[in-house]
Amino acid sequence: MSVVAFLLCILVTTVTAIYLYRKLNPQGVLMLAGLVMLTFALILNVQPIIPDKSTGSVVFDLVKVVEETFIGNLSRAGLMIMTIGGYVAFMNHIKATNALVHISMKPLGFFRRYPYLAATVTIPIGQLLFITTPSAAGLGLLLVASVYPVLIGLGVSRLTALSVIAAATLFDQGPGSANTALAAELIDQTNVAYFITHQLPLVIPTTLVVMTLFYFNNRYFDKKEAARQSTENSETAEVPQTSAKPDIPLIFAMLPILPLALLIVFSPYVGLFQPPITLNTTTAMLFSLFVSLVFVGCHTRNIRKTFDAFSSFWKGMGNVFGSVVTLIVASEIFSKGLISLGFIDSLVDYSTHIGLSGIAIAAVFALIIFCAAMLMGSGNAAFFSFGPLLPGIAGQLGMPAYSLVLPLQLSASMGRAASPIAGIIVAIAGVAGVSPIELAKRNTLPLIGSILFLIAYHFITL
Repeated sequence: MSVVAFLLCILVTTVTAIYLYRKLNPQGVLMLAGLVMLTFALILNVQPIIPDKSTGSVVFDLVKVVEETFIGNLSRAGLMIMTIGGYVAFMNHIKATNALVHISMKPLGFFRRYPYLAATVTIPIGQLLFITTPSAAGLGLLLVASVYPVLIGLGVSRLTALSVIAAATLFDQGPGSANTALAAELIDQTNVAYFITHQLPLVIPTTLVVMTLFYFNNRYFDKKEAARQSTENSETAEVPQTSAKPDIPLIFAMLPILPLALLIVFSPYVGLFQPPITLNTTTAMLFSLFVSLVFVGCHTRNIRKTFDAFSSFWKGMGNVFGSVVTLIVASEIFSKGLISLGFIDSLVDYSTHIGLSGIAIAAVFALIIFCAAMLMGSGNAAFFSFGPLLPGIAGQLGMPAYSLVLPLQLSASMGRAASPIAGIIVAIAGVAGVSPIELAKRNTLPLIGSILFLIAYHFITL
């Protein structure tokens, strides 16, 4: 039965990829594909996913899964993504983004001649921020609000700017990461010990390779596409292409970076306050919004204009819900369909019976989990499915548990950056008005090179 389920996964995934390539509505394609796989799982009784509270009808239970997925996303990442999208739209409306670009151009004038160097430097800076803000979609959108317009002002393309922002979240590292917590638990270490003794020694050299590959990859594709400039536009993606002084006070330039600054200052890992002040991304965005409204009110001295500007925030939230959150929900249903048919379990089972050496099997596993994360759009889902099996497999292969857990944990988060249905890719592409598929394609080649280096370096230095 598992063979039939696995073949059905391959068939549905292939058809889904074909329809996405033909540019059919991705929300509809992914949701339908997920529901088809959930239906097959019920028929075959493999690993059927049922709602928390059954309706009493199998047909309605499938619809209930969609409802619960919507509710779960809206109460967690969905609301965060919508508030960030609304804030980005608001920043563009009040021209705070223009002010940020204008001020940034003077100290960053050197990088006008080397825009791809500036873009590449974003990667390690973003990775440091990712340790304090361990949400890929959240950090990605914060960087779209603050760093993205500056990179565009320096002269890189939208795809290049988004590419390096996605690369900043390549590695789920640091004590606050859910994947780090699971990996540390699997090898009986604390989160901090695992981060310092295992993650950092592998992440640092791999990051240097990532920077090099993304630098040349982005420069190559931008030159290739220079002759046929993209004509895509989006109201939420309007960013200044000039550093001309805007007709607002330049203090407005602090507003796009205010949420990110708040999250860093009040991060428990920075530890500036005792007792610590807990601040999540949504709260930081809303606080920054209210501060921005005060700025707008003081500048315009007109209550009507202030509230009219406020409406752009709600419109931005609505646009992001329709284009981004719905796609994330559809992607999650697709991922649930793969899990319900035992896709991950089948991959593990077949991989352990191909008769390779321990290191070869570990390398195959790393590539498989990378591809699984691409298909599922989630590094967490891929690693949480694989992770609990790894210590036992490592024991069978005569290897220490960390030697298998570490590369697979990092491979899962790397696969996310090459997935057109991953939350971060969908979110930053949607807000910037770029196709998630094009962004995923831009990232794929350097990520393949990076994961091959990661695997080779890890086992050479083991």
